[in-house]
Amino acid sequence: MSEGERSTSEEPWPVRVVSQKVGAWIARLGWVWVDGQVAQISRRPGASTVFLTLRDPSADLSLTVTTNRDVLDAGAPELREGARVVLHAKPEFYAARGTLSLRADEIRQVGLGELLARLEKLKKLLAAEGLFDRARKRRPPFLPGRVGLITGRASAAERDVLTNARRRWPAVEFRTVNVAVQGPSAVPDIVGALKVLDADPTIDVIVIARGGGSIEDLLPFSDEALCRAVFACRTPVVSAIGHETDAPLLDYVADVRASTPTDAAKRIVPDLTEEVRLIGQARSRLERAVRNLVDREQHRLDLLRSRPVLARPQVMVDQRATDVAALRDRTGRCLDHRLGAATDDLRHTLARLRALSPAATLDRGYAIVQRADGHVVRAASEVAKGDPLRVRLAEGELTATVDG
Repeated sequence: MSEGERSTSEEPWPVRVVSQKVGAWIARLGWVWVDGQVAQISRRPGASTVFLTLRDPSADLSLTVTTNRDVLDAGAPELREGARVVLHAKPEFYAARGTLSLRADEIRQVGLGELLARLEKLKKLLAAEGLFDRARKRRPPFLPGRVGLITGRASAAERDVLTNARRRWPAVEFRTVNVAVQGPSAVPDIVGALKVLDADPTIDVIVIARGGGSIEDLLPFSDEALCRAVFACRTPVVSAIGHETDAPLLDYVADVRASTPTDAAKRIVPDLTEEVRLIGQARSRLERAVRNLVDREQHRLDLLRSRPVLARPQVMVDQRATDVAALRDRTGRCLDHRLGAATDDLRHTLARLRALSPAATLDRGYAIVQRADGHVVRAASEVAKGDPLRVRLAEGELTATVDG
């Protein structure tokens, strides 16, 4: 038969039976050692029983503890609310009210040395898991649009952060969440506020601030649950807890560690006066750089303009004109010389031609005898009696007939 079939077929248990079975199971736990923080102490005058409310520092959970006054006076006579204790107790379930409580026969207040040893052990554990790794730390924005602040209500830390941040940058906006910064409810309050601010898209950086105090007062800021919550944040977190010498574990997990709340204000926003001064210096450097660049280029232009080709551009034309005139003059002389030489050669050639021409021979008294067909007669045997001849003289010609 299945579990569902048994539950439907069996008769339901009365409440007293369930309560008795739960009580019997709890009774089998026996005596256990319990660690917690005292949230409340109730000592009634004349009563031998003392009631304590023991709270888990890392969770919103508490249990009622009953003990004898002598047990409390023997183990922790100066016990106060907020102190850490270790007690030897037996869980008891009250069936009539359905509540769970602890009955303690030994109570020890955790001393400073033991607290420091526990913190050192936790520190090594978190460091081994990489929660302190510097490589994962994020740098807050240079000028956040909105700052989330987690601090005590109307505390000096809140005043220091707000006043100094607005003095440095008057336009900065804050979303402040006031929480308990010591005591049993501090860790749950801070973790809850951290989740709220981390989920706000307008928040660019979160500051957790608290003034100075004893090691016991600052214990919530070394709580493992808070350290892991800060490590899981997507928004950069600035830790500003106590004074310079205080170093809770939150300082190691946070993205930025500020020595004091005032120092946190200096780290989250720039100084307007300083930025204006830096802008002025940058503008001065820029003006000098531009002025130097313009002066350098002006000097280069002056050098270019001082060159003869730009200072007196007609010089180049004049030089070329002089060269052209010289070439034309030389060309003219050369042409005249060649024409003169050619004329002399032509004159000599003409004289030679004239000296060799038949006309010159005719001018000397000679004549040219030609037959009727134009053949020059060079010998008497080339003609016959009665042939007509043509006799060319220097001036004119004659017609003759061969007689013999």
